[in-house]
Amino acid sequence: MNNKISKRTKLLDQGVYLLMSQGYHATGINEIVNAVQVPKGSFYSYFDSKEEFAAQAISHYIEPFIQLLTKHLHSQVDSLTALKNYYAELIVEVEKNGYKGGCLLGNMMGEIGDTSELCNQALKSAVERYKLLQYKALLQAQKEGTVRNDRSAESMANLLVNNWQGALLRMKIEQSVQPLQEFCDTLLNDYFVA
Repeated sequence: MNNKISKRTKLLDQGVYLLMSQGYHATGINEIVNAVQVPKGSFYSYFDSKEEFAAQAISHYIEPFIQLLTKHLHSQVDSLTALKNYYAELIVEVEKNGYKGGCLLGNMMGEIGDTSELCNQALKSAVERYKLLQYKALLQAQKEGTVRNDRSAESMANLLVNNWQGALLRMKIEQSVQPLQEFCDTLLNDYFVA
């Protein structure tokens, strides 16, 4: 990895961490560059503004989730089981991390989703990419006969994305994975099942 990409990636990694832990408005550019130990001018060679940085941090944040979900969907199990396994892995990670942060997408939607057009577009794009993978998995599960056919795969994928965000918010205040477990039990183990 060349130095330019490495610095940019470090800035985005640190930005995701700070945005998750303290929010957009409480995170300053100086704090990000000091943590990564790069001059402030370097920040502006990669990003035009804090807002553009936040939009790119959103895209950076979703990528590992897209990759992990894709890995599960390409495993040697049926599509519904792959979705269950994916969410089970996320729940284990959240518990390991002490229920911190929740989801950068949900946090940013709540904080600046309706005030920053640039971040709004990045959030919509990230959610759409994430939902599309789940839609395809549910469509496949319908073909496999494991997921009900009287509801569209599209509406069920929306239910997954929307309910997961809500469960993550409740997890943060309750300091428990119970809302996430209920999400899996209600949707993936009951409502969606053929």
